[in-house]
Amino acid sequence: MALTKEQIDQKTAELKQFIAANKDTKGPLMPIMQKAQELFGYLSLETQELIADALDIPVSEVYGVATFYSQFSLRPKGENVVSVCTGTACYVKGAQAVLEEVENVLGIKAGETTKDGKFTIQDTRCLGCCGLAPVMVINEDVYGRLTPADIKGIFEKY
Repeated sequence: MALTKEQIDQKTAELKQFIAANKDTKGPLMPIMQKAQELFGYLSLETQELIADALDIPVSEVYGVATFYSQFSLRPKGENVVSVCTGTACYVKGAQAVLEEVENVLGIKAGETTKDGKFTIQDTRCLGCCGLAPVMVINEDVYGRLTPADIKGIFEKY
């Protein structure tokens, strides 16, 4: 769901306050980027520029950190984040077929968000549920021992 101009202005003001309170501490970049991600859900170019200007560093440094750590996103995420594990245990038990069915059901590929903003698919390497392989997590809900046939029914709940 897109933010209104008022919401964006409010979140930007909150980020600026956070930056002012933390910019003189040791290693302020990561906590500031985490706060921005928390506020906006992703790090737009405008947000990266704001952070870089406030810290007097090149925007390329902010971008470098944002693209190095998987916790940061450069694009908005959907209301529901769907993580399909393709780590070794899940992969050998059919995770690729599960991921392909998720993509078919939602009509998007991993790394994309549906046009209505409801779902984002993430292809992840390990969700820590190897005993339940193959595994998918939607927000905080864990689904294990999946087959492609399970996928459509799961998404009907959302």
